[in-house]
Amino acid sequence: MVMKRKMSTAVLPEPQIIKKTKVNNRKAAKTRRQRGYQWEDTIVKRFKTHPKWKAFRLGSPSIALPDVLAVNNEESKIFTIEAKSGTSTALVVPADQIERCLEWIKTFDIYEKRNVILAFKFLSKKRIGLRKYESRELREFFKIWDESNQVTDCICTYEGKFFAKINGSRKEVLLEECLMPFKTKQRHSA
Repeated sequence: MVMKRKMSTAVLPEPQIIKKTKVNNRKAAKTRRQRGYQWEDTIVKRFKTHPKWKAFRLGSPSIALPDVLAVNNEESKIFTIEAKSGTSTALVVPADQIERCLEWIKTFDIYEKRNVILAFKFLSKKRIGLRKYESRELREFFKIWDESNQVTDCICTYEGKFFAKINGSRKEVLLEECLMPFKTKQRHSA
């Protein structure tokens, strides 16, 4: 007679920490995207308050387009805008996004004034830890990309200083502030 022994298997629950981390990361990514979309939408709405300007959001991040395209046909101006918004003390623009904006303004050579604008919004709350914030002044910067600069990943600080990220180190780059045709909370860099 063969004895059958019942084998029991123990099912160990997944650690709650891993599940919470995944959920938190997803929520954080969604919040960052929403901030970006809101900032792009705000820029478009501000341009539309000016009768000579027309502005459009150009699509999702999966498509190689600038965030915003703004045109003024009367004054023959076009801006491609890469918008960044956040709660940190520095916001990064990847090199490929600057390159994409440059390609677009080169396409529209019928416009006399063509600029790539890097629009930064530092929110009025500064992140100091996981779900911890402190109040600060809301700041906006609109920088004109200088086409003579080498295209690299770039960083704008809360103080309005602009840096190129080259081989892991920062090199300060002086970019001109763009005076926008609408009311801003723009703060001129130090």
